[in-house]
Amino acid sequence: MIAQPSLELVEPPRRRWPPQELPRLAERLVRRVFQRAAIPIDDASCPYSLRVRDRRFYRRVLVDGTLGLGEAYVDGWWECDAVDELTARLCRALGGDGETRLFGGLYELGHGLAGRVLNRQRARRAALDVAAHYDRDEALFAAMLDKRLIYSCAYWKRARTLDDAQEDKLDLVCRKLGLRAGQRVLDLGCGWGGFARYAAERYGVRVVGVTVARRQGELAARRCAGLPVEIRLQDYRSVAGRFDRIVSLGMLEHVGPRNHATYMRVLHRCLVPDGLALVQVIGSRRSTAHIDPWMDRYIFPNAVLPSVAQLGAAMEPWLVLEDWHNFGADYDRTLLCWHDNFERRWPELSGRYRPSFARLWRYYLLSCAGAFRARHTQLWQLVLSPRGVAGGYESLR
Repeated sequence: MIAQPSLELVEPPRRRWPPQELPRLAERLVRRVFQRAAIPIDDASCPYSLRVRDRRFYRRVLVDGTLGLGEAYVDGWWECDAVDELTARLCRALGGDGETRLFGGLYELGHGLAGRVLNRQRARRAALDVAAHYDRDEALFAAMLDKRLIYSCAYWKRARTLDDAQEDKLDLVCRKLGLRAGQRVLDLGCGWGGFARYAAERYGVRVVGVTVARRQGELAARRCAGLPVEIRLQDYRSVAGRFDRIVSLGMLEHVGPRNHATYMRVLHRCLVPDGLALVQVIGSRRSTAHIDPWMDRYIFPNAVLPSVAQLGAAMEPWLVLEDWHNFGADYDRTLLCWHDNFERRWPELSGRYRPSFARLWRYYLLSCAGAFRARHTQLWQLVLSPRGVAGGYESLR
């Protein structure tokens, strides 16, 4: 669920161009963008070179920006041996200074305006959007993820394998929250129950997990059977009761800026006075109301990556920020592991999908890895409290 920069092009000269000149003009302008990012075109010796297979590629990118770039890859109009590095170079060249704004076509313009005017993450709409991604075929995620089905950034400080890195992340979360046996924990956006199961087994806590994705919730309940874990099909806004701890791993990206304050208010309402919440979220360097158009259309509909400013404004009336930990560089390695698993297991999955799905999913994983590599997107863990920890909170890494 990861935003990429749109492509900025130098405005063409203000003159009338004969129709036969337009394809050549589009090619010149698009080539100029990739040249600025130090990405060669049609260079067989360079792994991150963009190799054009259909000359219509240039006009498509010129008109549709990153939406056209991703769609053209899925359609086979261009190839690249290292899409992750190509994306990282585009991010560094065009989106790293916070000032460059890429063209994105009418789709991005309309979606950006809608995000500022409408609440695109209201409860009924959010349930449909979340289910569209997380209720995909279980076999896909089982093939791609670790043994616990953790679909968020792993922690690679000491780990050498994906399984170990995800377990280290779960344990880091538990230690940051100071979990103790008998505590009641709320897991907002519980996924397939990976955290709930780990925390119940290792720390002896009771967990209530909520999700709006029905199939995901059913699998989570099966995976946590026999443990003090309850999985509910429920929107976060309707959660009631008090909890000693709250955890939210990779859910806030689906809340949307118009609902950030509501989300923080729910944390405050559901925490006991001396409780703690840990929120893990992919963050953006800029405050926006939408994500990259290609990601929005094909991967995470209506998701939005929050910025520091947006989160700060939302939590200000309700919560004390105890700790802010950025380990976004770890997401690059996590995504590459997911990609390697997907490619290795694709022969088993191919009978369940159209051939083009492999290109779509590959582009999703590798372009996201490149965005994290360029530090265009971040990964944050926030520890929050309702009143402030007496004597101060001890940060753990």
